[in-house]
Amino acid sequence: MANFVYIIGDPTTRKAAVVDPAWDVDAIIDAVNRDGYEIDKILITHYHQDHLGGRMMGQTIEGAADLLAKVKAKVYLNKHEAEGARKVAGLSDSDIVKVDAGDVVKVGELEVKFLHTPGHTPGSQCFLCDGNLISGDTLFVNSCGRVDLPGSDPEAMYHSLNSTLKNLDDDTVVYPGHAYSNEPSTTIGKQKRTNMYMRFPTLDDFLEAMGYSR
Repeated sequence: MANFVYIIGDPTTRKAAVVDPAWDVDAIIDAVNRDGYEIDKILITHYHQDHLGGRMMGQTIEGAADLLAKVKAKVYLNKHEAEGARKVAGLSDSDIVKVDAGDVVKVGELEVKFLHTPGHTPGSQCFLCDGNLISGDTLFVNSCGRVDLPGSDPEAMYHSLNSTLKNLDDDTVVYPGHAYSNEPSTTIGKQKRTNMYMRFPTLDDFLEAMGYSR
């Protein structure tokens, strides 16, 4: 699946949050410990198994539940994703912290802001921290997340890309959820210039390009 897993760490307190910890939990823990950090939060961009863990296409993917068995932390999900996360990954209510658009959580002394960016899933969210954006499956390098899956919404995706994310500072560095490009990261300014999904002048134009109409 070529997923990216990200670690947000505060060098002062040595506290860390892991973003979308799927596939190889021990490798994630080893990487954090090797750099002298301690995981105390798990941030999930959306509830699909390749980001959260769980059963998918006949295989079981390691993920948040496996990480919780080894570290003391909470899983931060958009409030619209909590029920899906319980079903997909076997998380309990006590494991989950439900968040909403604009909420802020501290990782050590770093502030991480939750941006609700529905479209790929109803509760997809991005994480904004110190001029960096972890964009999950909402925004890729010169592309965007699929909107033809159960729960997807192309109209919501248009507004997430062309209102919420397009209004961020141009120099915001974007770290996507998958390695779908030779470039591992980009900037909002560059995507406003080169990403066709952020350049359609109207919603109808966007929907037409995606194969939908109102």
